[in-house]
Amino acid sequence: MMETERFEALIDAILAIIITIIVLEIPLAASGSWEALFEIKYEFAIYAISFIVCFNFWNFNNNIFSIVNKIDNKVIWTMGISLFVLSLLPYLTTFVAENFYVFFPQFLYGLNFIVTAVLSLIIGTFLKQADPGNIALQIAIKPQPMYSTIIIVAAGMLIGYFAYPPAIIICCLLSIIGVWTIPKLINV
Repeated sequence: MMETERFEALIDAILAIIITIIVLEIPLAASGSWEALFEIKYEFAIYAISFIVCFNFWNFNNNIFSIVNKIDNKVIWTMGISLFVLSLLPYLTTFVAENFYVFFPQFLYGLNFIVTAVLSLIIGTFLKQADPGNIALQIAIKPQPMYSTIIIVAAGMLIGYFAYPPAIIICCLLSIIGVWTIPKLINV
């Protein structure tokens, strides 16, 4: 079993790099006009969503790891895989921004959400196993927010496939809102 401080610092560093790459991928406006800025609206919108994704990932993990006392290799490796999946976000952000109304880029972006949610479920299980005496951790880790992410994004994929591809990214954004509101609704 290991302490968590260095591991948390690694997660923070990787997320900072991912956000930096995403922001560097936003193209500059062709000129100093509002029209030129409006031409890159999709690039900026998808950047904003990707930033929220990274911040949400950091915030969720920061809150969980604030009560974790011990981790093991299963937690480390699963989190490493999760960070790898999340590190594809800069590429997917650009891919969606350049093909905003195309299903496949939107699908891959949504798939990134679903895989990250599944890995978060696995990490939650491994964290509970690594620190079984930690009652606060056992209570804090709930699968419902991750299930809601999977369901909401999958619904967006269906809508995106049959009708409107940007529904996927809209559902990705809605799933982030769900991660923070569903636990509060469950506790009411």
